[in-house]
Amino acid sequence: MNRRPFDPRLLRRVPAARRDLAVLAALGGLTALLVVGQATALAALLATAFGGRLDTGALAGFVVAVGGRAAVSWAQGAVAARAAATVKAALRADLLATVSRHGPGWVAGQRAGQLATLTGRGLDALDAYFTGYLPQLVLSVTVPLAVLARLVFADWGSALIIAATLPLIPVFGALLGWQAQAATERQWRRLSMLGGHFLDMVAGLPTLRVFGRARAQTDVVRRMADGHRVATMRTLRIAFLSALVLELVATLSVALVAVPVGIRLLGGGITLSTALLVLLLTPEAYLPLRAAGSRFHASMEGLTALDEALTLSAAPAAAPAATPGTAPPGGGEIHFDNVTVAYERTTALRDVTLTVRPGERIAVVGPSGAGKSTLLGLLLGFVSPTAGRVTVDGVDLAHVDLDEWRRQVAWVPQRAHLFAASLADNIRLGAPGTPDAALTRVVADAALDDVVAALPDGLATTLGERGHGLSSGQRQRVALARAFLRDAPLVLLDEPTARLDTASEAVVLAATRRLVQGRTAVLVAHRPALLADADRILRVQDGRVTELTPAREAAR
Repeated sequence: MNRRPFDPRLLRRVPAARRDLAVLAALGGLTALLVVGQATALAALLATAFGGRLDTGALAGFVVAVGGRAAVSWAQGAVAARAAATVKAALRADLLATVSRHGPGWVAGQRAGQLATLTGRGLDALDAYFTGYLPQLVLSVTVPLAVLARLVFADWGSALIIAATLPLIPVFGALLGWQAQAATERQWRRLSMLGGHFLDMVAGLPTLRVFGRARAQTDVVRRMADGHRVATMRTLRIAFLSALVLELVATLSVALVAVPVGIRLLGGGITLSTALLVLLLTPEAYLPLRAAGSRFHASMEGLTALDEALTLSAAPAAAPAATPGTAPPGGGEIHFDNVTVAYERTTALRDVTLTVRPGERIAVVGPSGAGKSTLLGLLLGFVSPTAGRVTVDGVDLAHVDLDEWRRQVAWVPQRAHLFAASLADNIRLGAPGTPDAALTRVVADAALDDVVAALPDGLATTLGERGHGLSSGQRQRVALARAFLRDAPLVLLDEPTARLDTASEAVVLAATRRLVQGRTAVLVAHRPALLADADRILRVQDGRVTELTPAREAAR
């Protein structure tokens, strides 16, 4: 964890912030000059006022200095706010680019909830760092130096005391800051855990409600929120303690200067104007350090998020893939060569080796979760092998243009997604420019003509979201019509007759037989009706693939 008050990586990662930070530094130097000028003018004004006259020049200088400090303070706030917005936008863009560069697997490995918390609440905490702590950090350097430079010429003894006591504030602040750092890290971990768990709970809310576990998860979130509250209160206690310590050290340091100055003034060892100048400048020397120490604790969460964002966005990406080559013909020979697909907590396929010859119809059976859909996902390019490779006519699918390859594949999923558009547009999803004559032909091939005739506007009828208005069997026939329109040499069907009644199953089955005629087909099936026309039947269980004869599987 980076414990420095300013992370130099920020300048390298967000070059746009350099100008704003340079302006902040310049304004800090100008503020130091105005502080010295204001104290000098006020000391001269008060000294002459005690003598019974008014120094108009000193009064004008004091007014100008006060107005200048107000203007510079406003400018510091505006520049700091702009720098905060620039940095937050750049870091969020970097994090999103990092997620895109590494892919979904990296997001899962880094906990999606943690990233969501970081890009939202975490980076928002940088406002307190840029608008509160960073300007004070600049002033804690420029103002004490300017004050010491002025007092060396006015009263070198007081300047020596200030120079000796000034380091006490950062020393005590660092000692307390180490404790605050650990407390803030605990607070951030609690917040990340809370965000991640809440994200998981929202994603799985329907399942939780079905199993009656929604209320129990509410109690879990409440306990985690209480843990975050306790961690936050511990951090605040340390922050309040540090403020008390810094105030006490600064007050004692000012007293070490003020008491000798008062004694020397009574003894005539120092003039009134010089004594007033020392008394006015001494608190100004300690004030920026006290303010920076107190505001540092308010910015600790932002600093923690900044360090994590810079670390994550700098994570090296995997080696860039080679330029995709031309996709092989979809009707070529498909070969799985010792293919393994492993996820974070399970292995879907283990050392699968099989060959699908051109024009062959393969049926894939097995229990739910055995890896059947993963087998189709490999052919679609949705899943990449952890080990081994999938080739078509000897060409590895990992090295081809997947968009070009998918244009040679027709896919009928378990639940075809239909959009809130016309029936014609839903069928034309993969071929938007299809003429009406071809559309009419595929409607007949998919046994969808009776559905079209029953609709009020035929193919122009607008469907509801997810195909509302059509039955499950009718939606499945729309998916088959899409596949017919694709006219691809390779057809993949993922349980096309699942959840259909007997009548709908018969219609869909007849259309499926017409679809696979003369094409290479891989069908995931549960029902025996789909197995009758298969050339081979493969059983997937525990990630392993074995071959069965059609007669043996029908007997099962």
